[in-house]
Amino acid sequence: MAEPVFNTANGKLLMPDNRYWPTDKWKSPFSLPIYRNGFAVLVGFLSGVVLAVWMAGELGPRIDPLYQAGVQYALAAGVPMVLIKLAWTFIKGAVLLAVPLLNALFAVWWERKVSGHIQSRMGPMYVGRFQGVLQTAADGLKLFLKEDIVPECADRLVHLLAPVVVIVPAILAFAPVPFGRQLIYADMDIGTVYVFAVAGVSVMGIIMAGWGSGNKFSLLGGLRSAAQLVSYEIPRTFSVIPVIMIAGTLNLAGIAEMQTGYWGGFLPRWFIFYPVVGQLSFLLFLIASVAETNRIPFDIPEAESELVAGFNTEYSGMKFALFFLSEFAYVLLSCLLMAAFFFGGGEPPLPFLNFIPGWAWFFAKALTLMFCFLWFRWTFPRFRVDRLMDFNWKFLLPVSLLNIAAAGVFLWFLS
Repeated sequence: MAEPVFNTANGKLLMPDNRYWPTDKWKSPFSLPIYRNGFAVLVGFLSGVVLAVWMAGELGPRIDPLYQAGVQYALAAGVPMVLIKLAWTFIKGAVLLAVPLLNALFAVWWERKVSGHIQSRMGPMYVGRFQGVLQTAADGLKLFLKEDIVPECADRLVHLLAPVVVIVPAILAFAPVPFGRQLIYADMDIGTVYVFAVAGVSVMGIIMAGWGSGNKFSLLGGLRSAAQLVSYEIPRTFSVIPVIMIAGTLNLAGIAEMQTGYWGGFLPRWFIFYPVVGQLSFLLFLIASVAETNRIPFDIPEAESELVAGFNTEYSGMKFALFFLSEFAYVLLSCLLMAAFFFGGGEPPLPFLNFIPGWAWFFAKALTLMFCFLWFRWTFPRFRVDRLMDFNWKFLLPVSLLNIAAAGVFLWFLS
């Protein structure tokens, strides 16, 4: 048998004559020119982003004058007002649709990079050029061109509709989220209720995927997912009640606006800084959101070692991709909600940083929280299914109820 040929261009790793780990090779990364150059590129890129964001400014106040000018031009051209409003609704819907679609591409690339750094895996650093960007594009093209296979014993209609029932609520749930000042698709007084109600519909799509596949493992994955999502939705909803009690509104933009200002001129009035109640609400919402999005350590519905990928076992091509598109969409939605509920929405952490527009702060907070989701995946082991349910019903739910009582006491002292 031929001797293996090692790629000596990029160094030797764990070879018999020279065993070392990456942490041994790069104990002082900045002593290497490639690290210093990479750090300089990163600093330059981030500086450019901050400069571009500052020059763009607040986008919301600029949209209304453009809309009014477009309306006047269309009316002068004889276009009915009904068609103008309909076209404007479609334009806003297309922008709203682009958010979860672009997020999926970015999140897949980012997750590979995070996993590569945490696990010292060299592949995500080099494959696909430009830090692996082209690899994600190639994966998307592969899924788009891949054959759609439906098992003979499957219910073809249910098998077809399941991904649609999963992805459509994931997109509609973004409607009342305030991305910045006057950057909101639908400013609802009951926006919080709307988000939880619409997002909960996706559970039906997962059950349909398990049932319609005609596969026992898929059915088990769908049922376990339904049990998990319905269970963790309860403490997740209860964790927001203290925020609603203190803010006095269900409007997401109103909740974020309530957190404007600073205590003592430097400490933000974010709900996360409210004593005990704020921290508990945030932790409960974060843990339950990780479970709601089927992320490790709560990825029991997709436990590959037990269910061969669970409810989506019998899916391929774009149908398969839609399930992961919805997962990353819900991850982003959870992070945007946490930014609005607990971190003041688009408010800067310090007063002198208000030159950066609110929409940029809002996305920066959401991306920071999204990093936690990616970090958890490569840090914690998977729960056993019985312990997963025990953790919810015996710990999260009682603590969330006690936190609501604590919020009532907190409001009583403030009154």
